[in-house]
Amino acid sequence: MLKLVDVSPIFVPTKGPPQDTLTPVPTRFFVTSGEAINKTSELNAFDLALLQAGIGEQNLVSVSSVLPIGIRQVDRVPIKRGAITHCVLARYSGGEGDVISAGIAYGFRTDGQGGYVAEGHLHGTQKSLKEFLKWRMQEIAHFRGVELRRIHYRTEEISVPMDHYGVCIAACVFLP
Repeated sequence: MLKLVDVSPIFVPTKGPPQDTLTPVPTRFFVTSGEAINKTSELNAFDLALLQAGIGEQNLVSVSSVLPIGIRQVDRVPIKRGAITHCVLARYSGGEGDVISAGIAYGFRTDGQGGYVAEGHLHGTQKSLKEFLKWRMQEIAHFRGVELRRIHYRTEEISVPMDHYGVCIAACVFLP
């Protein structure tokens, strides 16, 4: 005897994002940057650059580069010491005589469906880095078949003196 079994799917995907999510979605972001040199170590230069950027007292968690729908940019705000802080972070280190740059680019989609952030770094100038970041943002949009509004940049450049270490950083910091 043939038995019929219901094979209809248990989960039926719907159009658009789910209404409820277990993961918090940021509603605000700010962009910051810093650069520093130090005689002792690259790590100390990195720490100083984070402090200059205003994010040196947080526990940074690296995230990918999607700006959620409805997110808005705000001025840099203080964050509690020790807070788990999600950010897109560009970082580059160099030694004596190096010219180094790190930065981010960000832009929103023309359809109002959020936006994207690209991070980058290189041995070279901010001008070269901005060209690279522009290309990255164009690729991000191309891969997704979307158009972006104006692209914004935040970059740092440093020429590392002899007998020193240098670090440049730039970050897009997500807030609840």
